[in-house]
Amino acid sequence: MTILVTGATGTVGRQVVQELLSRGHSVRALTRDPARADLPAEAELVRGDLTDPDACAAAFQGVTGLHLITFEGPYFTPLETGPRILELATAAGVRRITVLHGGGPSPLEDAVRAGDVPWTVVIPVEFMANALEWAESIRTEDQVSEPFVDRLSAMVHEADIGAVVAVALTEGGHGGQEYVLTGPQALTIRDKTETIAAARNRAVEVVELTREEALARWRAEGQPEEVISFLLEVYGNTPEAGRTVVDTVERITGRPARTFAEWAAQHAGAFRA
Repeated sequence: MTILVTGATGTVGRQVVQELLSRGHSVRALTRDPARADLPAEAELVRGDLTDPDACAAAFQGVTGLHLITFEGPYFTPLETGPRILELATAAGVRRITVLHGGGPSPLEDAVRAGDVPWTVVIPVEFMANALEWAESIRTEDQVSEPFVDRLSAMVHEADIGAVVAVALTEGGHGGQEYVLTGPQALTIRDKTETIAAARNRAVEVVELTREEALARWRAEGQPEEVISFLLEVYGNTPEAGRTVVDTVERITGRPARTFAEWAAQHAGAFRA
């Protein structure tokens, strides 16, 4: 069984590649720059870009499973090439498709849902890996500055996302399913920083930004206004799905979801000076 993984160098894509390899499957990893991919040697690296499916049509040959992302670039621009990707997948004989839901409207996801190949849509809440955005300020200032510090997040370990995707691509019974994925706890920013502090054995101060201070910082970073509006809504009024723990990871993989404490222990070095 050969699985084509798109977005293979992303936070989740890397985990999908690793999980599939650990299960003994052949992995073909699609990446714009194979020389910089830094993926396991067992993976077959193929140059390609989902914005131009015809240019990477050969990557679909001999593939039985396909993992798709729905966006491109740093601002998560929705991909518009879903119909052609589905044509290539169907012609190649792909039997299962997983889609990593991107958090908003997705023409590519719509095309997959409307197609004839059995699909599974994976909908993770906040990634635990997002905490790496704090790494520099924690290393250099022992501090995290964020708005809405008491907001709850049922954040999920990226390795658990990869595990669920791998199961859906290689085992039956997952066609036509939507899987919301969370970790085992809903945590505030204060909870997360305390966990990181314990993992690195040094305290972390939390500084709460006002709404106006957060807006100024995001604009100074060059964030588009639509992204800023999204962040304000999600952080200021977190949807119920983003803060409600569900047992999907355990149901699909057969083992409990990883905790944020486990994640923090694995990445403690990123937060140490």
